[in-house]
Amino acid sequence: MAKKVHPKAFRIKEIKDWNSRGFYEKKFASQLEEDFKIREFLQKKIGKLGVEKIEIERSPAKINLIISSARPGLIIGRGGGGVEELKKEIENKILKRKTELRIEIREVKNPWTSASLVAQWMAGQIEKRVPYRRVLKQALAKITSQKGVEGAKVELAGRLDGIEIARREWLKKGRLPRQTLRADIDYARDRAYCTYGVVGIKVWIYKGEKF
Repeated sequence: MAKKVHPKAFRIKEIKDWNSRGFYEKKFASQLEEDFKIREFLQKKIGKLGVEKIEIERSPAKINLIISSARPGLIIGRGGGGVEELKKEIENKILKRKTELRIEIREVKNPWTSASLVAQWMAGQIEKRVPYRRVLKQALAKITSQKGVEGAKVELAGRLDGIEIARREWLKKGRLPRQTLRADIDYARDRAYCTYGVVGIKVWIYKGEKF
């Protein structure tokens, strides 16, 4: 059997980069734990507001959080109040020390070219009891109709539509060269929490080759 490798991990330092960057040498363990707690906190607090990814950049006396979202206005809040509230909560609950914290919100122009946002949309549809085949077809059609997308694959696994026996269903369209290092493949996983169990979701979006 072939080994399954995360498409982003496979391409790090080729065409992709880490989501946490900066100076980690002296206090690696504690700072890595901090990163996990920051991401966990933000996922609970603003995860439903179309958050694509959370990047953390560290310098010795400063932390820069870059939040990419399809709905930045809801995170920023009126007059930037939402960002200030997030900043205070992270400083008081997680950091508990004097560090300059800066939060930057970036807008995702087209949510249908982001694997993470497509997976979140699919999870929402499955939780609303929309038939899984319709969800797969709609997601694939919307992804492949976008400019710059050369291929995609969407997959669901679990007790689909509440059926007793769990199984895996997927649809694919176009090219998806997963073994090519210069292939720009956006990949994401998510879960739909239903009354009959958890349904796993995977999305691959191929956006051409990077040289």
